[in-house]
Amino acid sequence: MTATPLLTERDFAILEAMLKRRRALGDPLAEVIERKLAEAKVVPASEIEGGIATLNSRVAFRVDSLPVEERTLVNREGEGAVGLGLPIHTRRGLAILGMAEGATVVVERRDGGTETLVLEKVLYQPEAASRTGGAPARPRPFLTLVHDAGNDCQPLGAPRKIRQGWPQDDDPGPSAA
Repeated sequence: MTATPLLTERDFAILEAMLKRRRALGDPLAEVIERKLAEAKVVPASEIEGGIATLNSRVAFRVDSLPVEERTLVNREGEGAVGLGLPIHTRRGLAILGMAEGATVVVERRDGGTETLVLEKVLYQPEAASRTGGAPARPRPFLTLVHDAGNDCQPLGAPRKIRQGWPQDDDPGPSAA
């Protein structure tokens, strides 16, 4: 099922700015952005439903019959941890932005073929989280101490003493020559 994309005012404004830049560069993605903006319904961030993929939302989606992937929709390539972000200036990221859980969309690839994207679940949406008081509680990771610095450890930035050799070393060093 394909539905009308819902965009927050902020997401809409970001896409408009992106469209201006892409048009100036003659980028083929400009046409896709134009279509997205023309089809979209703009909703205030305070009223957008929790199951809609907005910027900085963590989403679970599937491409064709491949396994489900989890990514965070980001504005720039380098945002977030490497490999965990899906920039909205890619065809997949742009397609998912504004989709509702369970929605399906056919995306044209660069090579002219198509792929079907299904938004399985919106795992986290910043607008919904701000209404409910933050991110969902997750258990803290279990940490294990793998190395103890012992007593020779000095605070960062403290001046260090220069050692000529280890205590068991009987080499007098270059000054003995």
